[in-house]
Amino acid sequence: MKLNRRVFIGTGTAAAAMVAAPAVLAEGHAKPRVIVVGGGPGGATAARYIAKDSKGAVDVTLIEPSRTYFTCFFSNLYLGGFKDIEDLGHTYGALAAKYAINVVHDWAVAVDRSAKTVSLAGGSVLPYDKLILSPGIDFIDGAVEGWSLAAQNAMPHAYKGGSQTELLKAQIMAMSEGGIFAMVAPPNPYRCPPGPYERVSMVAHTLKASNPTAKIIVADPKDKFSKQSLFEEGWAKHYPGMIDWIGSDFGGGNVSVDPAAMTVTIDGEETKVDVCNVIPAMKAGRIAEMAGVTDGNWAPVHAVDMSSKADADIYVLGDAADQGDMPKSGFSANSQAKVCANAVRGALTGSKVFPAKFSNTCWSLIDTDDGVKVGATYEATPEKIAKVDGFLSEVGEDSATRKATYEESEGWYAGITADMFS
Repeated sequence: MKLNRRVFIGTGTAAAAMVAAPAVLAEGHAKPRVIVVGGGPGGATAARYIAKDSKGAVDVTLIEPSRTYFTCFFSNLYLGGFKDIEDLGHTYGALAAKYAINVVHDWAVAVDRSAKTVSLAGGSVLPYDKLILSPGIDFIDGAVEGWSLAAQNAMPHAYKGGSQTELLKAQIMAMSEGGIFAMVAPPNPYRCPPGPYERVSMVAHTLKASNPTAKIIVADPKDKFSKQSLFEEGWAKHYPGMIDWIGSDFGGGNVSVDPAAMTVTIDGEETKVDVCNVIPAMKAGRIAEMAGVTDGNWAPVHAVDMSSKADADIYVLGDAADQGDMPKSGFSANSQAKVCANAVRGALTGSKVFPAKFSNTCWSLIDTDDGVKVGATYEATPEKIAKVDGFLSEVGEDSATRKATYEESEGWYAGITADMFS
């Protein structure tokens, strides 16, 4: 299908003005119609808040292919043995039953911006007045030499929750005694900046108990990473001699893999490995590209309401959005969704729109009761979502502080999943 493109040119101030008056609905529409694509922390939250706060004044349809959504956040704790896979799975029944959201389990395969419709793989074509895209991430073809999606069963990425996470855990548990776990880390920007390094910690925690002579190699194209001093302190304390991080200065960006032979070549040196977790370079989920709202990789948005810079009636949330200073995280997506929901409801019903405010915290578990965190608050400017202030756990914190940080993360997980699904 050929996609027609309408270009919206404006500043964050112009975008704010757009939500001041109700939109004019197409002739014959009883209620304004919002379609949300993607049922993760951005999409599910936006759908729930629009439906809940509009009290039936807006028809909301949530399109998500999975009947059970497995969170990518906290999936590392499953690899470490702190969670069961069932702990990460959530369903959409409450969204349908409590808020009358039309939950459609199908793939969105096209967006016609001129006709304002979304086409589904099953053949349905759904009209919208406002469209919210929260499709998460996809991977850039050829980002790691020798790896493609066809090789994901041999060398899993496990950077989308669910079956890939289970596969990686099974491979870790089947490693030979004294075997090698390799990770190819992604370049910036990517989903959950501390995520790969929490994963290394959780894999090390599992191997320390079941395979203590095993080794972990991390090939990283970056010269530094999120919470680096905290992770390195924790690795030295809990897993001495097990983890070898190879940054860009030592060839970490010059990597190729051979899934058939199970080898990783780093700066010309080939190593046979038992498990290889390849986390490639990322881009916005494909439906954002198909809608014509990306710059090639990510979708630029106005900070004030998360509306696309390419189309005033489309909004992009979470990992897929190019919004400024916020990291790509579940917390960020949830925070952005609330701002977006308020703006969309205001645009469609004339309800009050509050100034945009954003926040994020990313927790990481290094070992039992050894939790660390980083976070910040943000504001909307005409140029971007801009960081206002931030915080970071400190090296050398006492065990009580680290335990409290971990317990805080557990409380956050319970809170955000309730905010999304209940």
